[in-house]
Amino acid sequence: MQIGDHSGQKVLKMNIQSLFGLNGKVALVTGGATGIGRMAAEGLVCAGATVLMASRKKGACEAAAAELNALGASGKAIGFVGDVGSEEGVAALVASVKERADKLDILMNNAGITWGEQLGQFPYHAWERVMNVNVTGLFHLTQALLPMLKASGTVDDPARVVNVGSVMGEREMGDGAYSYSASKAAVHHLTRILGKELAGHAITVNALAPGPFVSKMTAFATANEDGREKVGKEVPIGRVGRDEDIAGCMLFLCGKGGAYVTGAIIPVSGGINVMSGPDIFAPAQN
Repeated sequence: MQIGDHSGQKVLKMNIQSLFGLNGKVALVTGGATGIGRMAAEGLVCAGATVLMASRKKGACEAAAAELNALGASGKAIGFVGDVGSEEGVAALVASVKERADKLDILMNNAGITWGEQLGQFPYHAWERVMNVNVTGLFHLTQALLPMLKASGTVDDPARVVNVGSVMGEREMGDGAYSYSASKAAVHHLTRILGKELAGHAITVNALAPGPFVSKMTAFATANEDGREKVGKEVPIGRVGRDEDIAGCMLFLCGKGGAYVTGAIIPVSGGINVMSGPDIFAPAQN
């Protein structure tokens, strides 16, 4: 296709591969064995990237990598154990990445946990655990991998960090997951801060803010078709998220098409992010 410019600049010829292809790129996806991490990893592999998939369950991650490699895509996946829930775990994960790759172009901070309990009974230890994984681990892993990201990024093709937040970090939605919602709001703010501070180092930092997707975390409500349909009816667009919704966002943010975007929180929530209160004047006009 051709992209014109009304300023009189030269017309550029681009193709889909030049905008979204990731041949030769190396990515790390934490929590990559299942859910949103698995969806993202598939998109990255299909675009040509070598994807390091880390999760707490080594077997699950290796199995997920084998499934992706069986697709016959231009990229490949490597699964191994990794836990961002402690300082020692972050250090071990960084060492594992360096053992498997001599560069890092893309970091997807997807690993996360949740805890649900009614207000008045929410346990102290649960709050701490969720924050350790969702916020502390995310920050310290990013910090530890900055040298590799800085070495890969250029002005024309920055290194990319994609954090996984949540629509629950944007809207006043608790659903008993108080620490989870608060942690995702923190992820969004950290994304903006790091987006500002790392732009000069040729690193973009953006976040996805997903709504309901089918995953282990949401299995209590989305494990079967009936549950997915009920949840989808509460979403303005009328359905739960699909694999391609995540993969498409990742290819945009990580490919050439997203090279000029940083500090953005991308709503992947089917419109939940713009839901508001009732139409208070409408009833009086009927």
